[in-house]
Amino acid sequence: MTVSEILSNEELRRHEFPVARGKIFLAHAGASPLPRRVSEAMRDYALQSSQNDQWSVLGPTAVQQTRELAARLIGAEAEEIAFVAPTSLALSLAAAGLPLRKGDNILVYFDDYPANVYPWMALAEKGVQVRLMNVRELGKIRPVDVMGQVDEQTRLVALATNHFLAGYRPDLEAIGKYLGERKILFGLDAIQTLGAFPLSVRHVDFLAAGAQKWLLGPCGAGIFYVRKSLQDKLRPVVFGSDNVRSPNYVAQERMVFRADARRYEPGTGNLIGLVGLRAALELLLEAGVENIASELLRKRAWLVPALREKGWTVLQADAPPANASGIVTFSREGADLAAWFQKLRAAGVEMSLRADRGGRQYLRVSTHFYNTDEELRRALELL
Repeated sequence: MTVSEILSNEELRRHEFPVARGKIFLAHAGASPLPRRVSEAMRDYALQSSQNDQWSVLGPTAVQQTRELAARLIGAEAEEIAFVAPTSLALSLAAAGLPLRKGDNILVYFDDYPANVYPWMALAEKGVQVRLMNVRELGKIRPVDVMGQVDEQTRLVALATNHFLAGYRPDLEAIGKYLGERKILFGLDAIQTLGAFPLSVRHVDFLAAGAQKWLLGPCGAGIFYVRKSLQDKLRPVVFGSDNVRSPNYVAQERMVFRADARRYEPGTGNLIGLVGLRAALELLLEAGVENIASELLRKRAWLVPALREKGWTVLQADAPPANASGIVTFSREGADLAAWFQKLRAAGVEMSLRADRGGRQYLRVSTHFYNTDEELRRALELL
């Protein structure tokens, strides 16, 4: 299945993405509807699990194959992939397990999604200095913003791969390379790009992303990448029979962790979620993430000026393709956007209603590759 095949064949599109039969869904930055193949994989697994134990139904190699698919998506090794969800849990495990000490400092962006703020703020209780990054515009993080706010005591910079409101993607390659040369760890909340835009972990030390947004997977499933060279330093903070050596399920006098990223998985995971995640990863890799990204940027290129012509103010409207994303967020002075949101929903158009720190409301469109131009034009008519 290719992107062009989906967009040129309405019968196929509605078959693969049943949500398209009943509504125009433009809220993938929130929680995506499940594609048919993901839903069917989970349904079939659940049915088979009513007739046998859940592990036997899954099969001995299924989890490893899913790790390999996830690793392929980000240019990692399967041994660097753990399955941890939600995103906030994986980031909390990273925050609690890193060898940070009193006097160290970390740099975070206060207006990121809370899942990538609170785990780091909590480190202040240990005496770690939590620095809040200053930027000129909401969500627009430039390499110079990072370079100018780290010093010799900085141990970590934690960012999002795409701002959930502004829809701005930082230059992760430049930032990661700069930090790596200074032995500063680089951690990412990747939930707002993984599955929509290519992502390489070449200069990334750890990364977390739930499956329920652009990955088109189920809630409660997610990917936690930890660079192999960091795994001995990022100590597990949860313990069980799966991540600590337990031959024949017998506890040992000495705790020995798994030699790879499975050390962050203490017990039986969300198996039905992994089944759905695997199906979603196969779908995205089949379509090609590069192709998906090109389609999202193509849609954005005409959607943004069309919104501006109608009198809407678009966040990061002039972002270049290297920093633009599938998120388009807009507002209008004096408009009751909560009422607009409800009217759009009543008309079968699903967007997101969001607000910034000052309380200003926005409508947010987050299209995926299977959304058509016709669907977006219909939404524009209603706006």
